[in-house]
Amino acid sequence: MAKLFCVVFTIGLVYTNYVHAIYPLNQTQQLSLSDLDLEEEKAHEHDHEAFYSSSYLGGNANLLLVGLTLIHNAAAKGAVCLDGTLPGFHFHPGYGSGANSWLVNLEGGGWCNNVRTCVYRKKTRRGSSLFMEKEIPFTGILSNKPEENPDFFNWNRVKLRYCDGGSFAGDGEDEAAQLQFRGQRIWAAAMEDLMTKGMRLADQALLSGCSAGGLATIIHCDEFRGLFPRTTKVKCLSDAGLFLDSIDISGERTLRNMYNGVVGMQGARKNLPQICTNRLDPTSCFFPQNLIASVRTPLFLLNTAYDSWQIQSSLAPPSADPHGYWHDCRLNHAKCTRPQIQFLQGFRNHMLNSIKDFSRSNKNGLFINSCFAHCQTERQDTWFSDNSPVIENKVIALAVGDWYFDRAGVMVIDCPYPCDNSCHNLVFG
Repeated sequence: MAKLFCVVFTIGLVYTNYVHAIYPLNQTQQLSLSDLDLEEEKAHEHDHEAFYSSSYLGGNANLLLVGLTLIHNAAAKGAVCLDGTLPGFHFHPGYGSGANSWLVNLEGGGWCNNVRTCVYRKKTRRGSSLFMEKEIPFTGILSNKPEENPDFFNWNRVKLRYCDGGSFAGDGEDEAAQLQFRGQRIWAAAMEDLMTKGMRLADQALLSGCSAGGLATIIHCDEFRGLFPRTTKVKCLSDAGLFLDSIDISGERTLRNMYNGVVGMQGARKNLPQICTNRLDPTSCFFPQNLIASVRTPLFLLNTAYDSWQIQSSLAPPSADPHGYWHDCRLNHAKCTRPQIQFLQGFRNHMLNSIKDFSRSNKNGLFINSCFAHCQTERQDTWFSDNSPVIENKVIALAVGDWYFDRAGVMVIDCPYPCDNSCHNLVFG
């Protein structure tokens, strides 16, 4: 088993329970958190902000840093962040064979579901462009190096910043709290701006996103397809976006309760796929399991079977574990008891059942590995490196590339834990 190394990060404005290492030092990553339970109490664990740290201490002087571009015509459309500031994106142009190919990546970072959490959020980079980094590193699927990103390195690559707290789906406001819920408008304004920058000429396009951005990718996938002519090759990639409507360890539905607040407060119903809202309640249509089978555009689902965020914030949050029986397991899977592992195997079974209809379509792609992690496309170590996670001897970057370029069908599901020793498991301390 790989040795545990301690990776230290400088991270501003972190108010939830993860730290995201872009380049961990080995296959098991240990993270230092000040007080997980206090953080949950403070922010309701509704934001996995720290998976998106742009602060980097790895000694790599060759990181590509890409500047922030504000969308100046967004304000006239009411397309603003929670606090009313302009939204923005980071754009690195393509060249050569990738000059007319576009990768649009939707940033993730949880949700806010009530006035308290949204007011808190608008004072961070997840709710205001005032606090966004002026430049961020492009790694993993956003890298400009062929040895790090073999299929997309020379594409036009865009990271759309996330500052609405509703997976780019809301359209409403709370005047008393001075909150703007304009995710759908931000999405539309960003797409319009990118089209003027050359995306309208794309012959290939890929919409991707991680976590809350992965959910947004599923919600907006067909809308993205509709931006282009039929001759343009368009597909979508959702990374760690398969959030499940699962029962937690106390028998409640923690995530459903939270999503209910997001959808209701942000006015998201009218922007969710109508094919779903015609038959299910709006909150159910915020869960990917009820959306994926009806997405018409080719869609790739990349997910860990034991998603770290879902374990910590949906299945076994401290609010569902008042006596702390799950505390150690929640932080380190190696400390889980046999009954706890059995519970997590049940979660994996739920995930596999939820993708049955989706996986029947040969246009779609699937990579479900049996790791304790969250988000694998934007981290170099998990996307494409010498010891990246594999299923059937294929790393994630090559699996996605094979699927996108129709080199091979990709529908791979890992054997259950603990059989996979290629995982980059997250361990919290």
